[in-house]
Amino acid sequence: MAAMSAIDTELSELIDEFELLGDWEERYRHVIDLGRTLAPLTDEERSDANKVRGCASQVWLVTERGPDGLSFRGDSDAHIVRGLIALLLRLYSGRTTADITAFDAKAGLAKLGLSGALSAQRSNGLFSMVERIRRDAAGA
Repeated sequence: MAAMSAIDTELSELIDEFELLGDWEERYRHVIDLGRTLAPLTDEERSDANKVRGCASQVWLVTERGPDGLSFRGDSDAHIVRGLIALLLRLYSGRTTADITAFDAKAGLAKLGLSGALSAQRSNGLFSMVERIRRDAAGA
């Protein structure tokens, strides 16, 4: 069996966290709480270049290259979306380009049960953020 990537390991931890929470109301609260941990972006970082297209809310993602891989920071004007950004940052930040592009986000996020809990519009926005991260990683 192949070794688990750092993203798969983080996903397992998130799945465990979500399983400790009973219903989706508790999970939503947890996602919103995760969003509260995001470091704020500067006004300059809330630029058109950092804006994620395909999201109903305002979403900005900043990609930075570091010695250990890529790191991401983000923000949104919607609480639940801030939480979704925080989830993605836990999965993708500090990872190598290879890990980021190899991770099957649709399958991984389905394991969290997000697909059934998010509206189609939110789900599309989530995958717009994933695509942006993957595109930035591929171009790194």
